[in-house]
Amino acid sequence: MQFGMPTLIETKTLEENAALCHELGLSFVELNMNLPQYQADRLSVSELRRIADKYGIYYTIHLDENLNPCDFNNAVAVAYTDTVLRTIEVAKALSVPVLNMHMNAGVWFTLPDKKVFLFDEHKADYLQKLTVFRDKCTAAIGGAGIKITVENCGDYQRFPFIVDGLDLLLQSPAFALCFDIGHNASADYTDEPTIMARSERLHHMHIHDAKGRANHLPLGEGDVDLDKYLKLAKQHNCRAVIEVKTVDGLRQSVVWL
Repeated sequence: MQFGMPTLIETKTLEENAALCHELGLSFVELNMNLPQYQADRLSVSELRRIADKYGIYYTIHLDENLNPCDFNNAVAVAYTDTVLRTIEVAKALSVPVLNMHMNAGVWFTLPDKKVFLFDEHKADYLQKLTVFRDKCTAAIGGAGIKITVENCGDYQRFPFIVDGLDLLLQSPAFALCFDIGHNASADYTDEPTIMARSERLHHMHIHDAKGRANHLPLGEGDVDLDKYLKLAKQHNCRAVIEVKTVDGLRQSVVWL
């Protein structure tokens, strides 16, 4: 198995992340596009390649968690989709194997007795926009072998419309699953049945420990059966991001592994 690290807030530059990745014997850094320095229009292929070659690493990319190609405002939806298409071109130039994304639950109305999610209320519009996004990404990837992996965020049991959207994306071979084991644990393991029912599409993993509602804990500090999920990752030939949030936590997790 190949293990990698997330972009850490303590490491201010890409080179600092890459140096730490190399020092810890990890294989890749997952660039986080929530940060300003990793926006699509600021990624320099030549600089990314120079740093990867210097430290003997490669990259995966975590797309912006606000990504919403299904926004009812067409201009906003197009902007998000175009950002992903631009990122795909960077990924192709650098042989990045994985772009990871969250499913956006959208806006909701709070009624006296429940919340009404607009993507559920207007599901036909939601799925139509998601289809456009899927097909444009699939065409852009072509034969490059890049996978856009969809990460669970504890939402699959709560929001069936998200599972409908997930299945629509998985109709394309360009899309696959990312299993975040800490998110699953902090949601009382309710994401797991959805993922295991589609386990043949499992391609990427985020591993971190969890205890109760707290996740992103260093490995060995929570209650998750880590050995079980590491075996699952190996079985499906997944690479795994050790998704803890501090340098010390990452060092501790590498020692645990």
